[in-house]
Amino acid sequence: MNAPLPPPALEAIRAHEAEMVEIRHQIHANPELAYEEHATSDLVAERLARWGWEVHRGLGGTGVVGTLRAGTSTRRIGLRADMDALPIAETSGKPWASRVFGKMHACGHDGHTAMLLSAARHLAATREFDGIVHAVFQPAEEGLAGARKMLEDGFLELFPCDAMFGMHNAPGVPEGQFTAVPGFAMASGDTCIITVKGVGGHGAIPQHSVDPVVAGAAIVMALQTIVSRNVPPLQTAIISVGAFLAGDAPNVIPGTAELRLTVRAMRPDVRDLLEKRIAEIAQAQATTFGATAEVNYIRRYPVLNNSPEHTEFCKQLVRDWLGEEGLVPNPEPVTASEDFSFFLEKVPGCFINIGNGTGSQGGCMVHNAGYDFNDRVLSTGATYWVKLVERWLAPQAG
Repeated sequence: MNAPLPPPALEAIRAHEAEMVEIRHQIHANPELAYEEHATSDLVAERLARWGWEVHRGLGGTGVVGTLRAGTSTRRIGLRADMDALPIAETSGKPWASRVFGKMHACGHDGHTAMLLSAARHLAATREFDGIVHAVFQPAEEGLAGARKMLEDGFLELFPCDAMFGMHNAPGVPEGQFTAVPGFAMASGDTCIITVKGVGGHGAIPQHSVDPVVAGAAIVMALQTIVSRNVPPLQTAIISVGAFLAGDAPNVIPGTAELRLTVRAMRPDVRDLLEKRIAEIAQAQATTFGATAEVNYIRRYPVLNNSPEHTEFCKQLVRDWLGEEGLVPNPEPVTASEDFSFFLEKVPGCFINIGNGTGSQGGCMVHNAGYDFNDRVLSTGATYWVKLVERWLAPQAG
């Protein structure tokens, strides 16, 4: 049986696809964790310079920004790809699998980097746009807020953007189809550490102790009422206790217990509400048992807010290129988080997803030890970037 045709792409981009796949495999085989992307950033910077881009390094530590100008317009656009890997031992069995035990590209950032590099090569060769393009290769998306660090290091002061766009692969979505959700598209992602302090003692004489395990258990159960009783029913919020750490002996009541939470919301005001109520409930429940609770609420990634105007621009771009079937109909927001949200707090834009495929071809979920980016969509994603730049920065009459 003949293999299905790959999803659509510009022929000029398809012509150098083998080189871009090789780059993707090289990055995949040599994964680097957050703020350690030295070899990856070296590769990116070398290729951008080879193709004629101005290269700036060092934002966010290992970040790379390439700048390309064409025509006379001062309009500016930013395209972002992430570069970091995850602390997971790979089991994909691919020839290009990770050579570094305990680290792998389990979220497709190798593919995101290769797609933007492919687009960068084509844009430098053709320059069929009028304005300024900043290709942003960002470190530390996976939990350590590389986007925020680049902003703190002066990204927008050095590289002002009128709009910014990002793209991520989506396992389970057919190859080459795109999804874009206007407005609040991805949840905020926060961490909360609750330390319950009691009085330790012998498990056989609990009356002489203040048991932080019992108090902690009451906090776990009471926290579940926040979503069911404080958050409006038609709005989304998640509070998950991922770890409950206390003691190490069956006959000893420990002095402290620690709860570790992940907290998600689809609206900034709901995020504020969750932070407030978690602290109130933890402290009130602890007091009931004679204990105390210290609440350390850590704001990590904000809600990702796609500008409706920019999202519609991206969707219409896909329609004009691939037809209505190029878009997943009625996509829903997702409760995962993404630090491109930091850029979108400062600059309007859109974060879109490209289908990584279904079944064995590309359907394995991200953050899974068996995951791999689907090379068949690499040129399609690069083509999307090129078409977006050429349309957004099309020459203006007069």
